[in-house]
Amino acid sequence: MTDPSHRPDRRAFLRGTGLAAGGMLGLGFDLRAAQAETRRFKFTRTKEVPSVCPYCAVGCSQLVSVRDGKIVNIEGNPDSPLNRGTLCPKGAATYQLVVNPNRVTKVWYRAPGATEWDKSRSLDWAMDRIAHLVKSTRDVTFVETAKIKFTDGDADRRVNHTRAIASLGGATMDVEWNYLQAKLMRALGVIGIENQARI
Repeated sequence: MTDPSHRPDRRAFLRGTGLAAGGMLGLGFDLRAAQAETRRFKFTRTKEVPSVCPYCAVGCSQLVSVRDGKIVNIEGNPDSPLNRGTLCPKGAATYQLVVNPNRVTKVWYRAPGATEWDKSRSLDWAMDRIAHLVKSTRDVTFVETAKIKFTDGDADRRVNHTRAIASLGGATMDVEWNYLQAKLMRALGVIGIENQARI
């Protein structure tokens, strides 16, 4: 049976490990510089490209690791004074936004009355169709003036709007796109503009 009085206590143990670590540092076994240098380089044979997070207006800096022309990792840039290498949950999930097997990469079109998706259409066809439908809807529903009720009677006022088109936006789109989308919708006379970014 072991005598409990000869067992080292916690304080003696910590003192001993501290002395051992200090001795190793004194002999030149300081690995802190090497750890700091390699902490960022988690992936071998990659090129790090600085980028900006696409989600909100903060503009956090990211490092995009590329190997053989493909993105293999996206992380916060520790050299950025803005985010100092950290990212919010959306920014940390940027890799899943870019590299995702479930991401739709083709035009899906379902004609009125059809039960199946047509995936053979080109992006040019889809853009032309959207432009045609927006223009025709705006032309049919555009209102230049409207009667406004005042206390002393009704008066015609210029309104220049359409209520037949609405726009939805959100934080999964980048700041520039949200800005341009809002500008386009206002130029078309759309008044139903909703955006998570509150622009």
